[in-house]
Amino acid sequence: METRQEKGKRSEDLAAEFLARKGLKILGRNVRCALGELDLICRAGETTVFVEVKSRYAGGYGLPQESVSGGKQRKLTRLAQWYLKSHGLERQPARFDVVAILWKQDEPELTWIVNAFEARE
Repeated sequence: METRQEKGKRSEDLAAEFLARKGLKILGRNVRCALGELDLICRAGETTVFVEVKSRYAGGYGLPQESVSGGKQRKLTRLAQWYLKSHGLERQPARFDVVAILWKQDEPELTWIVNAFEARE
């Protein structure tokens, strides 16, 4: 039986592989600072893409992407601002994507939501 952390890593690995096949360059995984953690940081052309990976292994809890609440969006915005500033990228375009994975009998159903939300204060 997989632990919650193992399931999360498995989902993030799948999301990273998927995005790389779609042409995004993976710049970072599980990037941490005092504010929290960014699941994936990618580059699509000149755009820095912050990707939140959400997965569900059981029904009854709604779709994975529904768990990216307003509070989570504000936290991701603060983390993205930290990353952009610390890498001198404040003037470059950036966006937030969500990769939602619904696992059904060990088979993933993946949904990629490009520009899932705008930066929130």
